[in-house]
Amino acid sequence: MENDEAMHSVLKEKLLAFITVNNPDLTETLRTDYGITTYLEDKLHSVMSLVSQLLTEGKPLYIIEELALNEMTAELRPSRFNYIKEVLETEFSSEYERFSEAGVLTYECINLTAHCKEVFESFEFNEENEDNRFLKYAIIGKVHDYLN
Repeated sequence: MENDEAMHSVLKEKLLAFITVNNPDLTETLRTDYGITTYLEDKLHSVMSLVSQLLTEGKPLYIIEELALNEMTAELRPSRFNYIKEVLETEFSSEYERFSEAGVLTYECINLTAHCKEVFESFEFNEENEDNRFLKYAIIGKVHDYLN
């Protein structure tokens, strides 16, 4: 039981760190709609039986952490936020620099992620198609619309 509680705490910290870096748009939504704590607890609950099983089997902690974190973040990958940020940096570098210097880069990338939501959904954005050039062109077009 002690290992379960310790693992629960470690996984909660790692999941929050992952979301903060890769999905700040989700963090903002959770602050207002659902609650970060509730979201984290729901995600942890979904993997704790796997964690308990792996602990019982004597698997190394780093393996358990990696498997559990991969399971909890599967629907969050790839990061739409990071995709938008990369497109902004490579295709709209002057705006990227301006946003960065003004301290609003994260805020603007969150807005752009929401602005491009339909494109991501129409392409069923996932790890297999994140390199799709037509997706990139569509996102570039939406970012251009947003900036002008």
